[in-house]
Amino acid sequence: MPDNVPRERPPLVFPIVLIVIGVLFLYANYRPAFDPWLILKTYWPLILVFVGLAKIFDSARASGQSVNSWSVGATIGVVAFIVVFMILAFHGHAFSHNRRFSSTMRHENQAVDLQGATTIHASVQSPAGQVIIGGGSSRTLDADFNFADSYGSPVVDYHVRSGVGELTVTQDGNSPHFGVSHNDWNLRFSNTLPLELKVDMGAGDGRLRLRDVPVTRLSLNMGAGRVDVDLTGDRAKDVDADVEGGVGQATVRLPRKVGVIAHASGGIGGISAHGFKQDGDEYTNEAYGKTAATIHLKVAGGVGMITLLLE
Repeated sequence: MPDNVPRERPPLVFPIVLIVIGVLFLYANYRPAFDPWLILKTYWPLILVFVGLAKIFDSARASGQSVNSWSVGATIGVVAFIVVFMILAFHGHAFSHNRRFSSTMRHENQAVDLQGATTIHASVQSPAGQVIIGGGSSRTLDADFNFADSYGSPVVDYHVRSGVGELTVTQDGNSPHFGVSHNDWNLRFSNTLPLELKVDMGAGDGRLRLRDVPVTRLSLNMGAGRVDVDLTGDRAKDVDADVEGGVGQATVRLPRKVGVIAHASGGIGGISAHGFKQDGDEYTNEAYGKTAATIHLKVAGGVGMITLLLE
C-alpha cells in the first residue's frame, strides 16, 4: 500500500457496545434488583436511531471526499447512545425499586399444609436472585415469589410418605440470564417440625434465618454471591451443616451455648473465626463437648471468604 494512502482505522462502535453490555451485567451481579435484560429489550432500538443519524453526518461530512478513514459520526453516535442509554437504564432501575415496572413482574403465593407429616425433607433450587428462608409458618410451607417474566413460575411439589413430607421448590427460566434478574423468594417453614433442608443457589443472595427452625441437616450449594446462615438459638438435636462451592462471601452465625465444631477445606480464600479454637482446619467453640446437642459444620469448595460468628 502506498504511503500516501490513508489507512482505514478499525471502527470503535462494536467494542464500545460490548463494553457497555459487559458493564450492565457486571453491575447486575452486585445489584439483584437491576434487570439488564429489561433495559436492553426496551431501549435497544435507540442504537439504530443514533447510528443512522451518525451515518448521515458522515455522508454530509465527506462531501465528495473519496476516502473516509474513520467513521467519526458513527462513533459519536454510539457514544451519544450510551449516555442516553445509561440515563434511561438507571432511571429504570430507580423505578424498579418502586415496582413501577409491575407489568414485567409477577407475584405468587403458595401454601402447603402438613398433611400428617411429622418431619420435613425439603429441596430448594433457585437459578438466581434472592432467597430468604425462615420459620414462622403453621404449615409445611408458606411461600411468596416475586419474579420477572423472563423466569417461569416456581413449582412447589409435596407429598407425604410414612410421616415424612417430601417438598421440592424449583424454577425454570424462559431465557438466558447473564446477570441477576428480579427473582425474590421468601420461604417460611414450620417452627415445630424437624427439617432436613437442601438449598442449591445460583448467582445472588441467600439469607437462611434458621434460628427458630428445628433444622437437623442443612446442605447449601452456593453460586456467585453472598449467603448468610443463622444457626443460633437453642438446639435440642445435633445439626449437620455443609456449605459447598460458590464464589463470594459466606457468613455463618453460630450459638455460643451450643457445642460447635467446624471443618474448612478446599479452595477457601480466607476464614475469620474469632472466638474459636483452631487446630489445623478444625475450629471449635468453648461449649464443644459440653452440650447435649452439637453443630457439625463443613465448609468446602470455592468460597471466597467465610466468617464464623458466635452469637
